[in-house]
Amino acid sequence: MSRMKLIIQIPCYNEEKTLPLVIKDLPKKIPGVKKIEIQVINDGSTDKTEKVARKLKVKHIVSFKQNLGLAQAFMVGVNNALAQGADILVNTDGDNQYQGRDTAKLVKPIVKGQADLVIGCRSIDEHPDFSQEKKWLQKVGSKVMRLISKTNVADAASGFRAYSREAMLQLNVFSDFSYCMETLLQAGYKQMKVVGVDIRVNKKTRESRLYKTMLHYLWRSGNTIVDIFFLYWSKIFFSLLSMVFFVVAVLLVVRFLYRILFLGSVAGTFWPTVVLAGVLLIASIQIYLTGVLASMVSSNRKLSEEILYRMKREEYGVKSRKKR
Repeated sequence: MSRMKLIIQIPCYNEEKTLPLVIKDLPKKIPGVKKIEIQVINDGSTDKTEKVARKLKVKHIVSFKQNLGLAQAFMVGVNNALAQGADILVNTDGDNQYQGRDTAKLVKPIVKGQADLVIGCRSIDEHPDFSQEKKWLQKVGSKVMRLISKTNVADAASGFRAYSREAMLQLNVFSDFSYCMETLLQAGYKQMKVVGVDIRVNKKTRESRLYKTMLHYLWRSGNTIVDIFFLYWSKIFFSLLSMVFFVVAVLLVVRFLYRILFLGSVAGTFWPTVVLAGVLLIASIQIYLTGVLASMVSSNRKLSEEILYRMKREEYGVKSRKKR
């Protein structure tokens, strides 16, 4: 345990004013961690973010020529952390939202081998910068994420997180919006151990650049959740939908037979009922076949992820450990 290397990652987009505050608050020593290094992902900043990072003697700086978005910045940082031999990666925000001294709380469960992903959970009810509307939405959104991901995290939207080496090797982000929802869903699907720890926040320094309005955030987050849901649970969805259509078709046939056998009358109901039942039956078969196709795509995705995992393990896991 004492040989563990921690990289604290800070994705930045025009954070020249707040970056010094973020780095100043980060711990210099953590029990169970031998080496702590800071990594800044400069996501196409147009200010002096990179210059400030160099002045602060940041160990690892990765810069993009243009703004690629938080999700891509996160994944590039993950791969670079693996290349640098990191055993743990902590991701925090460049706007100084989270108190860096709580990094030790995030790292502790991973150091002890009790978790693969640790999420810093803010106190939603007591958050000074959240309106009542945002508090309600955060709670509802986190509850939905707990149900879908089968995890038990109170603050699913928190970006203050710690990832074990194994988690970094397995997670892949395809969204162009944010990594928070996608990595949590993937961690739950891959049966990683996910825990939440209470963390503190600082006073807000600026408005979020990730989304313009709450409706925009809900729309983008909802799309991400739906995309990931269909990616991993498409067969279940299409099977259930197919079953609904099939049951309705059967009920129509039963109703029709009941009228013939017990009421002795089919006037005005014969062709409409038969046509509707036939359409629903055909639709149920088509939907089920769509689910089968989606299941095949999902299986192919699993194989691709397994291949990518083995490639990453070979490139980052083995090679980087030999260098140390």
